[in-house]
Amino acid sequence: MSRTSRRALLLAVPAAILLALAPSTASAYPDPGTVTGSTVVHDPTMIRTSAGRYLLYATGGGLAYRTSTDRIAFSSGSDAFGTKPSWWSSYATEAWAPDISYHGGKYLLYYAVSTFGSNKSAIGLAGSSTGLPGSWSDYGVVYTSTTASDYNAIDPNLFVDDDGKWWLSFGSWWTGIKMIRIDPSTGKQYSGDTTRYSLAYRPTGTKAVEAPYVVKRNGYYYLFASYDTCCAGTSSTYKVKVGRATGVTGPYYDKSGVAMTNNGGTAVLETHGSVIGPGGQSITNDSDGDLIVYHYYDGNDSGTPKLGINLLNWSTGWPVAY
Repeated sequence: MSRTSRRALLLAVPAAILLALAPSTASAYPDPGTVTGSTVVHDPTMIRTSAGRYLLYATGGGLAYRTSTDRIAFSSGSDAFGTKPSWWSSYATEAWAPDISYHGGKYLLYYAVSTFGSNKSAIGLAGSSTGLPGSWSDYGVVYTSTTASDYNAIDPNLFVDDDGKWWLSFGSWWTGIKMIRIDPSTGKQYSGDTTRYSLAYRPTGTKAVEAPYVVKRNGYYYLFASYDTCCAGTSSTYKVKVGRATGVTGPYYDKSGVAMTNNGGTAVLETHGSVIGPGGQSITNDSDGDLIVYHYYDGNDSGTPKLGINLLNWSTGWPVAY
């Protein structure tokens, strides 16, 4: 069955029945869709160009690059940055968790520069007319955190609201997910509103929440985030959760009404079978619907991090991966 016909079939299912299809146990989560080729990635972000080419960037080096023409077979190319911007050396030697988007006739790439477990971090920005490796112009630092901060300036995601306002969510561990307003003319913080909003936090127990991604669907803002432990191969406990709000800065609540600033979050993807620790997710809209793009650790391949792609259905008011 094609992706299009599969989606049409699922969308024809009444909401009451689809609710029953929502995963109630880990074994009910869908396996990733078929991908082949260069699929070893962390924290993937993907966009489809007007010509139909998929551009994917991921954590590592000067931001690792993958591309596909059919969303199945992926090949690798040069990193986004052939020469790493000199300012990176104040924070780390490689970049993490990119976020690609297209606004104002050009591609934008937000990303983080940091080292594992440290919140001496910076979010950077680059622009390109093509989105291809080697074409990116460095726009410098957008936002930073230090070891004295109660937040961590990594895992950025740009969201543009219906009024044309730009917002950047980010964060990892510490006091959780934050958001700042961005000036569209510079891609950096808007001087008219310097508030650092709090979107998600785990005040008790582990502080493990990171990798925010915001979309608006059906009148609600949805905040996706990764919870628990990443980057431990088959011992990873990563999972993707979501909450929704009536305003972009929150408050976000899960399906049970628990605030995401109080340990809330409704599961979207969790470990199941050989698919271990899915997370580092991004959301992108394609011709056949919304996609959740993520990495997971392959239990059948010694915990190697692999690319996962699934469609999302929204007919219940909450995203269901299939």
